[in-house]
Amino acid sequence: MSTAQSGAARALPVREIPAPSLPRPSERLRLVQAPAQTRSRAPFVLLCIGLLAAALLGTLVMNTVMNNEAYAARDIQIQIAREAEIADQLGEQIDALSSPQALAARATELGMVQSPNPGVLRLSDLMIFGGASGAGAAQ
Repeated sequence: MSTAQSGAARALPVREIPAPSLPRPSERLRLVQAPAQTRSRAPFVLLCIGLLAAALLGTLVMNTVMNNEAYAARDIQIQIAREAEIADQLGEQIDALSSPQALAARATELGMVQSPNPGVLRLSDLMIFGGASGAGAAQ
């Protein structure tokens, strides 16, 4: 180490920090206004509760209507099945009444007689062949 450095320590420049100025007593105390009234949360809470109640009520009404419509659709399907059954029964009756045996029996009941020699109509020239005769001729 050198003698110059080992000697007296060099003094660093010192800055003076200004002392804070204390406020005067009249500046320290002042009149503060009361805080403005904060809005109440009650209207917002009531709005949320109202929306929730309306949603629940809407869901209840919609489910009720859907159930009623489901019952109505079921009733209509039952009615359609009954009508289809009646249509099948009527179709069977038509088939039974239009059979050749049933037609012959009904014609006999009405007093009709079967022709022994039926006539034939040729459509190309509209000629009738055969001995078609009236009902009185066959008796």
